[in-house]
Amino acid sequence: MFAGDLLNQCISSSFGLRDLQIPFFGVFGACSTFVESLTLGAICAESFANNVLCATSSHFCSAEKQFRFPLELGNQRPQTSQWTVTGSGAAIVAKNGSGPYITHITPGKIIDMGIKDGNNMGAAMAPSFADTLTTHFLDTGRSPNYYDAIISGDLGYVGKEIAIDLLKNNGYNIKNNYNDCGVLIFDKDTQDTHSGGSGCACCGTVFSGYFFKQLKERKMKRLLLIATGALMNSTSSQQGESIPGIAHAISIENL
Repeated sequence: MFAGDLLNQCISSSFGLRDLQIPFFGVFGACSTFVESLTLGAICAESFANNVLCATSSHFCSAEKQFRFPLELGNQRPQTSQWTVTGSGAAIVAKNGSGPYITHITPGKIIDMGIKDGNNMGAAMAPSFADTLTTHFLDTGRSPNYYDAIISGDLGYVGKEIAIDLLKNNGYNIKNNYNDCGVLIFDKDTQDTHSGGSGCACCGTVFSGYFFKQLKERKMKRLLLIATGALMNSTSSQQGESIPGIAHAISIENL
């Protein structure tokens, strides 16, 4: 099993799984953890494992205390801020089956543009999304219109617009079939969630609860899922460090 979360040293995963006696790899990619786990799980299924469980989770209150401010302080949030999704998403990657299939993986590299605002995670992560997506297109020779949907993990409304502009500068128009899990999971007008959702569970729940069903029912044939993560912690933020971003991509298709 591959699993990770946002709670100090991934204890939600390790404590939750300690009684199952399943071989376990703890994974931390911040909010990119779900796709990172699927990527590693696919490699294992291709080589030696029959079934690999890939999971992640996040929790609103604990994430706020760890990365920003305790809720009890009542801090006013800027419009660029996002709400950590409370939830968990999981998927089984199997050596055999009827699909849909993971056909390509594009691991991301760390991109740091010097952004230090923990309440503007979309801006910190958008450059890594653009870099990984551009790399995927160059590696595969595909274009944006190959996919029914290109979905990012949790850039939110602010990061989504930045990502569209960055890809346009790289020569790719993704506006027609691109969306973001952080945009989809909340209704920002009625729930007052500002720039949208974030957290490991943002990508995990939206994919597991919605997009996988679309693929399974063949309402969608090709999906590119790119989970983004901000590789910072409370200590690095207190020391004035910038926020490194990363994004991992998997292509999931019905063949």
